[in-house]
Amino acid sequence: MFHGALVSFAERRVIKMKNMPKVKIGIVAVSRDCFPESLSVNRRKALIEAYKAKYDAEDIYECPVCIVESEIHMVQALEDVKKAGCNALVVYLGNFGPEISETLLAKHFDGPSMFVAAAEETGDNLHQGRGDAYCGMLNASYNLKLRNIKAYIPEYPVGTAEECADMIKEFVPIAKAIVGLKSLKIISFGPRPLNFLACNAPIKQLYNLGVEIEENSELDLFEAYNKHADDPRIPDVVKDMEAELGAGNMKPEILPKLAQYEITLLDWVEQHKGYREYVAIAGKCWPAFQTQFGFVPCYVNSRLTGMGIPVSCEVDIYGALSEFIGTAVSDDIVTLLDINNTVPADMFKESIDGKFPYTQKDTFMGFHCGNTCSKKLAACSMKYQMIMARALPEEVTQGTLEGDILPGDITFYRLQSTADCKLRAYIAQGEVLPVATKSFGGIGIFAINEMGRFYRHVLIECNYPHHGAVAFGNHGKALYEVFKYIGVPVEEIGYNQPAGVRYPTENPFA
Repeated sequence: MFHGALVSFAERRVIKMKNMPKVKIGIVAVSRDCFPESLSVNRRKALIEAYKAKYDAEDIYECPVCIVESEIHMVQALEDVKKAGCNALVVYLGNFGPEISETLLAKHFDGPSMFVAAAEETGDNLHQGRGDAYCGMLNASYNLKLRNIKAYIPEYPVGTAEECADMIKEFVPIAKAIVGLKSLKIISFGPRPLNFLACNAPIKQLYNLGVEIEENSELDLFEAYNKHADDPRIPDVVKDMEAELGAGNMKPEILPKLAQYEITLLDWVEQHKGYREYVAIAGKCWPAFQTQFGFVPCYVNSRLTGMGIPVSCEVDIYGALSEFIGTAVSDDIVTLLDINNTVPADMFKESIDGKFPYTQKDTFMGFHCGNTCSKKLAACSMKYQMIMARALPEEVTQGTLEGDILPGDITFYRLQSTADCKLRAYIAQGEVLPVATKSFGGIGIFAINEMGRFYRHVLIECNYPHHGAVAFGNHGKALYEVFKYIGVPVEEIGYNQPAGVRYPTENPFA
């Protein structure tokens, strides 16, 4: 996918994310044999027409071979959607539906499934034209639970053709993330740095999610990097980096080394992904990386993430996993940041208070050394890594991308396995404020309603590490459904409670 055909910065401006699945949803209508089959036939036709009128017709496939009334029909429908290349399924109750056959559809389909039901159309036809799918949806849910079958059911899963089309469209990013996880390999280099115990990564839950993990030594990576010395592709990558950085190219002398490293990673992905289709990387970036490689990898990490190959810092394996999920859900570039520092009182008073509807405790700065893609920065400059340069020669810390993060809506989130191998996650929607940070690194001033309480009673109370993934836009609804579907208990999905709603650990007398 990437070897031998490097994706240029200009191309990345216009193409969709690489390294991400394309979802094709099979629509299978079902009917209970004591109800008119014509209800499901006509309602399926109306649903398909409504979807194609508003959305990409390539997202869906209408199963034409049968309306599923029996187990034999179920097998025929499954063979048809499989032959059509569908990797996600919608079971559409055009009427009450056959509770056994319809749930067996989801049981035997190898991919994410959704159940949705038809509303009645008119009060003038409630004799032969009444479908009772409102009732049938209850039986479907009961049978799914009885058989331990996972399925996505929308918040209100009964609707008109247009409403059901909207529900299916909301299923697309959810299905995309779930499909991607089944074919994902995370490639890591080196153990996490000293004093980063918070980024522990029990791999058992990765296997439970269907994710493969390939753990490598930094020495393996260093050997591969040295073998790419004088690679003939280096000059073209340097030119592409120059085009991306523009006036921000403050360290041109380091670009050949960074280009060599980028080619090394892309070749490693191609040579090591094996039977998996998608890859994320958890990379080592200190303490020995700079002195041996002679640069920091931040900018290269940002470029790969911009191509759709998420790269986390500090061997944060669950950070890379979170980034991959966010990329799939948002169909956009993500980043990984430290939940880093408070906004000083004088800065808050000068630039935020009275201008935005937040208290000082609702705000914080999200920061990392320079791994955020240039497309998500208001402006960017290639610089040296200031924190590392406090203890090392400046020349070996070059390669970080600095700039304030673009203002706009964001979703801060993370999927994590605890030390005892339990899945948990958090999601909080907010925004990056259009306020200058007056600081260094890839950084922004974030505002999340009730962040102070969320920080204490979710992030601290539930022992999350300081790294959080950031998706650009409001994607909490889809992320919540993805986390539920893959097995995170709903009580373990934290979110920022509104004012007046107490967290279980919150002191009622505080």
